[in-house]
Amino acid sequence: MAIDQGTTSSRAIIYNEHLKVVSVGQEAFPQHFPKANWVEHNLNELWTSVEHAIQIALKNAKDSEFDVQKIVGIGITNQRETFGLWDRSTGLPLGRAIVWQCRRSAPLCDKLRKSGKSKIIENLTGLKTDPYFSGTKLSWVLDSDKNFRRRAENGELAFGTIDTFLMWKLSSGDIHSTDVSNASRTMLMNLKNCQWDKKMLSLLKVPRELLPKIEDSDAVFGVTRGLKFLPDNIPICAVLGDQQAALFGQNCITPGTAKITYGTGAFFLVNTGSKIRKTKAGVSTVAWRIKGKTNYALEASVFIAGAAVQWLRDGLKMIEKSSEIESLAQACDHSDGVFFIPALSGLGAPHWFPDAKGLIGGLSRRSTKAHIARACLEGIAHSIADTFSLLIKDSKVSLKNLRVDGGASLNPVLLQAQADYLQSKVERPKDIESTARGVAGLAALSLGLFSKASELKKSNPLDAEVKPQMKKSEVKKLRALWERRVKALIFGAY
Repeated sequence: MAIDQGTTSSRAIIYNEHLKVVSVGQEAFPQHFPKANWVEHNLNELWTSVEHAIQIALKNAKDSEFDVQKIVGIGITNQRETFGLWDRSTGLPLGRAIVWQCRRSAPLCDKLRKSGKSKIIENLTGLKTDPYFSGTKLSWVLDSDKNFRRRAENGELAFGTIDTFLMWKLSSGDIHSTDVSNASRTMLMNLKNCQWDKKMLSLLKVPRELLPKIEDSDAVFGVTRGLKFLPDNIPICAVLGDQQAALFGQNCITPGTAKITYGTGAFFLVNTGSKIRKTKAGVSTVAWRIKGKTNYALEASVFIAGAAVQWLRDGLKMIEKSSEIESLAQACDHSDGVFFIPALSGLGAPHWFPDAKGLIGGLSRRSTKAHIARACLEGIAHSIADTFSLLIKDSKVSLKNLRVDGGASLNPVLLQAQADYLQSKVERPKDIESTARGVAGLAALSLGLFSKASELKKSNPLDAEVKPQMKKSEVKKLRALWERRVKALIFGAY
């Protein structure tokens, strides 16, 4: 069983021994926005959504005559930088979880950059000094309440990204661990030795007593205990951050293989093997550590992708369901000069400008909601393209193939725009839920159901290949115009 805990919903997917889906359970949960640029989750609501998703999956599996007692292992994949604090003795959360989209620590990041600490942080952790990552927001939380810091130093509190929180809950408090892929997103782990870094803990004033144990991604972290909806002693035997799980699930296991996942945000990862590569466009991160061997990746993160479509749905009420964006965008052949920069939570790679705001421009009296819908999808594709060439150039990695996944990868307008702007063929597998599949595959490897990772490829063949249709000269013009608009946004012309 794969537990896929995302930014807006939780899912549980049960696979058979051939990695074919047996059943799925899913439940959404609310996000909380107490202030501008603050994003939070209630950990109790999040856990309830996971419980219900598992129960739905189990019921659906039972209906298909699957024996629940035969679940041999659990893999967990999760939104990565989101974290919470809870009381070790009671397990009760201390306030809400701070979501990866939250920008509350932007002033601290500014202070660190102005004091010349950015290079130190990047050299140690591979990450940019940006509120996206957990460390500065954890420092903010500890500074917000003297009692928190005192209790943290006394070992009374536990910190965890969502994988850690779920393992704690699934084991009734027996497990306080994380894997290297999630730990590498906290700004607290040394990228080279994959251990909590003393310099970073000191810089951000984070007590070591607060932190979980870092383990291999294919470790047996522990077993289920004390749950009403699952038997005891099911091993939790694989953990990966969601984007690393998608990389693994897309069989991007050799250097130069890459994927784009379209979710709430959009994430472009390139496997760099055993070498740590650096780039101005993105960040260096751990892809996974399997049987003690660390594999690295370069990543560029676009903070808003599917969330922009959700905003058109919920904020502007342009559509009733996110899936309607496809037919609306196809109602026009082009955006007629309308553009949409989806900086609704600041700009990520390669700009790293947290104060940026979203922008819709180029409007005229003949502009329609169809033009805005198409501009939204084109804006997502442009945002990925902003990072693509820089990431490949800086990394000196020869790109072998580029795969796409996530719900929006089914959108032909978005996929064609992506292929055009990158001037590269993109491949989509039959099962686009690569995140859950990836961690399920790793769990199967951990349990010995597969002998090597390459065997997993056969279980998910390609479904589509999209090739560029736009001329290079036209792409060059569109990309140059887009870059001017983004620079104008950053420098305040808008």
